[in-house]
Amino acid sequence: MSPVRPLHSATLGALLTLLFATPARAEVDLGSLDIFVQDSPTSPVPKGLVLGGAVIGGEARYQGQDDTALAVPGFIYFGEQFMFLGDRARYYFHKDDSFAAYGYGRMRFGNLDPDDAPELAGMEERKWELEGGIGASLITPYALLSTRLSTDVTGRSNGQELLLWADFPILRDRLLIMPGMGMMIRSDKMANYYFGGVSGGEATGLRPEWDTGTTLSPMAAIITSYRFSPHWIGMFAANYELYDDDIADSPIVQHKGELYAGFAVGYIW
Repeated sequence: MSPVRPLHSATLGALLTLLFATPARAEVDLGSLDIFVQDSPTSPVPKGLVLGGAVIGGEARYQGQDDTALAVPGFIYFGEQFMFLGDRARYYFHKDDSFAAYGYGRMRFGNLDPDDAPELAGMEERKWELEGGIGASLITPYALLSTRLSTDVTGRSNGQELLLWADFPILRDRLLIMPGMGMMIRSDKMANYYFGGVSGGEATGLRPEWDTGTTLSPMAAIITSYRFSPHWIGMFAANYELYDDDIADSPIVQHKGELYAGFAVGYIW
């Protein structure tokens, strides 16, 4: 395993926005995978603007919804301190060889429309919201330890989310392979709004009222990135979240967990 080198200007997790920054119903934020960009024609983590397209597949969250299969375009930008990451952005206000801290903003897409399926009739539509927060990464010789706290700032769910994550990067010339694992902690308001809550007004004889409470869901991911040439890069990512029992047992949730994967090819300007 290669040691983790000093943090420079972006996160590899941001590369996944090229794969996942679409209004898909899955929660695919793989966390603060704070790895640095190399301004090199062979680096598997490029600096600058990346334009490309992706093929995405994954499991639907709610009863009656179809699994996702999409082919989409996208772009991301890696700057010195500011990064635009599709559905989210970061601004680093401190970074050195061992520690980084940043401000965070995200647009979370809505993930439940009662018109999607008969099983969801009578549910309140779960709409988009804007979230803001802060994050930090501790860089060690063998792992990247990250945390991020965010909150709804639009008054939609009024919920919060805390991510605790560890990545273990392996860097070999043009190739990066990075497995990671962690825990997503959601407040009761966040979990009830986006992850299976059923209010008294939404309950029916076949769909009982359901309160998820605060939830803790373990997650695991793997990311690979390969630099084909100075201007072309390919990426693969997969993420699995094992739902907290209070999410998995909800009367409107399909599965015990959620798997998403995608492959992207990008052109580096």
